[in-house]
Parts: sequence; structure tokens; C-alpha cells
Amino acid sequence: MTIPEAVSLVMEAAAIAHGGEIFVLDMGQPVRIVALAENLIRMYGKIPYKDVEIKFTGLRPGEKIKEELLMNEEGLKKTANKLIFIGRQIEIDEQNFPNRLRKLRNAAEKNDETVAIQAMHEMVPTFITPEEFNKQAPVTV
Repeated sequence: MTIPEAVSLVMEAAAIAHGGEIFVLDMGQPVRIVALAENLIRMYGKIPYKDVEIKFTGLRPGEKIKEELLMNEEGLKKTANKLIFIGRQIEIDEQNFPNRLRKLRNAAEKNDETVAIQAMHEMVPTFITPEEFNKQAPVTV
């Protein structure tokens, strides 16, 4: 999707907003970063891996392997535009959430990475650290 097309979607979503919605924009198929890098190298008349090295380092802290539009349990509501959806928020367990958040805050204040990661796993079941991901997913080209 081009930048003007993406801007147009954002502007249209803003125009139909009532307040508080989570808009999910369908911007087309994802592009593999390695394919993007290879194409950029070729655009400059070079040969990937021969003229320009591409190094695979795995995920680093804070990086994500992919950007999920929405988790399956959140669902999407259609709008008049087939590329704009409205997401439904996940219900939060209001009784347990403050305690879990406190546990995460306390771990952060004590700089206790192990407890912080455990707290993140409890709060966000789909959470995975870069180290966990790198152990289970081999790098593919």
C-alpha cells in the first residue's frame, strides 16, 4: 500500500469515528523484511549477499517478529469501507488486573526481570520474549 493510500484510510477512519473505537486498517499483505532489503539492494545495482551482506541477528529485546492486527479473541466489526474494521476490546478481569499490574510495577521498580516477565505472561497470555521466540523459531531466508 502506498503512503497516500494509507493516509486516505486513516483520514476515513477518523471521519467515521465516534470516540473510543479501535480501528484496524487492512493495508494489504505483509512484506518480509528480508525481501524488502534484497529488493533495495538490487535497486541500487548490487547483488544481495555478494555485494552487500545481510546479517540475521534474531529478535532483540523490544522487537516483535510480526505486528498482529488483532488477536483472534478480539474480533472485528465491518464498516462501509472493506479495508476499515472496528476492533472489540478484550474483557479485562477487573478483580485480578490491579494485582497483576502491581506485581509488574514492583518487579520493574526492583529491576527483577524474571518476575516482570512472569507478570507479563500472566497479564498477556500471548506475550513471548525475544529470547523465547529465538529458541523456538529458526531464522529462515
